[in-house]
Amino acid sequence: MTESPAQVGVLTFHRCINYGSYWQARCLVEGLRARGHDAVLLDHHDPAVVRAEWRCALQPALPERTRAADLPAYKRKARRFVAAIDALPRSAGFALDDPAALNGYGAVVVGSDEVWNFRHPWYAGKPLFFGEGVETPRLVSYAASFGNHDAADGIGPEWAARLRRFTAVSVRDANAQDLVRQALGTTPPLVLDPVLQFADRVPRGTPDGDRYALIYGHGLPDWLAQALRRWSARHGVRLHSIGYRNDWADTQEIDAGPEDFAARVAGASALVTNFFHGCVFALVHGTPFVTAPSPYRFNKVRDLTAALDAQPHVVAPDTDDAGYDALLTRPHAPRIAAQVARLRAESNAFLAAALG
Repeated sequence: MTESPAQVGVLTFHRCINYGSYWQARCLVEGLRARGHDAVLLDHHDPAVVRAEWRCALQPALPERTRAADLPAYKRKARRFVAAIDALPRSAGFALDDPAALNGYGAVVVGSDEVWNFRHPWYAGKPLFFGEGVETPRLVSYAASFGNHDAADGIGPEWAARLRRFTAVSVRDANAQDLVRQALGTTPPLVLDPVLQFADRVPRGTPDGDRYALIYGHGLPDWLAQALRRWSARHGVRLHSIGYRNDWADTQEIDAGPEDFAARVAGASALVTNFFHGCVFALVHGTPFVTAPSPYRFNKVRDLTAALDAQPHVVAPDTDDAGYDALLTRPHAPRIAAQVARLRAESNAFLAAALG
């Protein structure tokens, strides 16, 4: 395709077989387009990454192996992701380690997602996501995260030097703020994840007569599963697991594609997750939710709930049944919406200054 100098390219993990990665990429591109930018996803490829994505898609709970009977459902899910990703606005494909084809963009936006995570199992330390080899007058990060790379571990001087090339930097969590502050000596603004920032891009819906609580994630702790089984019995609400098998749920929908996921969230009366974007989708819809973040996602979920004054939604082994009854049946506290509105305005201001 012929690239226009006015185009905005988005560098992110758009090919991950993961609901959050898909929707943050889609919402960022569509949100930028709604602001008048000719935005496209920069379509990087790497055979090793593709293999790693498919291994993870088919065996998401390693070291526990996927049961043979579930493999066809996980394959259908992955194929639905591929089709959905291919329908997004994208540049011509290029090699992940050879971004020479990216020249000519008026701006390149790196983010959202954990694009700077030095511990990511297959994207760790890829210079492209730090702007290496990208020639553009505006190199911007939007809602970038270091994932589970903790601020206490810092970053090397070569990575700090790459960050200095950015014309505008924003991050989506306090952990990333600390790391950038250490590297650059200034504190970057905290902005909303694109799914929350451009919530109007997320399909809407209302719970129907078939009441269910959506279970999103894998490896949820036994104490949480037991508490939810008790809550389900008390309230007569079905537990519906999406994207992964959770044997303690009443129903399983492993093969849901990205659009199916959005529809199920929109129709849920409650949501339970250990994933960052599970919390984000619950916040978008105002769905009652609880979260018990996994160690890999702890930084992201901790900082999200802290930024939005939503810490009570993080449950622990000592959360009693009355706590679940309140969190999974009552509307969100008004202060959460107020924090979202404040950060949305600040995020809009950042984008206006960074991209015009």
